[in-house]
Amino acid sequence: MLPGAAPELDDPIALSALQHAVYCLRQAALIHIERMWEENRFTAEGRVLHSSVHEAADHRRGNIRRVSAMPLACRRLNLAGTADLVEFRGGPDGETPFPVEYKRGKAKLHRADEVQLCAQALCLEEMTGRPVPEGALFYASTRRRVGVPFDTELRQLTEQVARDFAALTASGITPPAHYRADRCKACSLIELCRPKLAQNSAADFRRKAIAAALADQPGADLP
Repeated sequence: MLPGAAPELDDPIALSALQHAVYCLRQAALIHIERMWEENRFTAEGRVLHSSVHEAADHRRGNIRRVSAMPLACRRLNLAGTADLVEFRGGPDGETPFPVEYKRGKAKLHRADEVQLCAQALCLEEMTGRPVPEGALFYASTRRRVGVPFDTELRQLTEQVARDFAALTASGITPPAHYRADRCKACSLIELCRPKLAQNSAADFRRKAIAAALADQPGADLP
């Protein structure tokens, strides 16, 4: 299949959904199942960054052909989306795809960005019939690329996330909220999700359940 010729899929999972699912499964469901969205400073910065690279172009620099805003799809996993940039690097056996995903901020401790990039590689392998051994994440705050090898562990994680999110989408059930300060504070959906409210409600329910159980015990009212 020629680069840029992504197959048409019925109701595919967005590549970005896998990144959201690794970061927070509830966030992914709110965005991609319930179609909720709110913008904050972080999402606005990311949108501006992507708008600067999402203008379709195809040009060559030396033995590297650079294709920006390239449509991608994978029938096997029912994935579709757009790659910020794919470099086709020439070699004795032909061109090897090398996906590059642009991100605001800097490299993270979790693997959400890596999973999204690996999903792009899986699409490219199916579309071109060529192996995609590695890619890179470009972080705007550091202005540097971080190389990402698509090893067995990352590929298995990516495929598992894709299957799990497909099952979640089919169920139509949004997971309950669980507050995590390290992720919730940066989430643009925090006012829609209300994770602290859910956390407090669950804690109140547990306290009431424990109190009721103790009250039913013989001698519970004794000093």
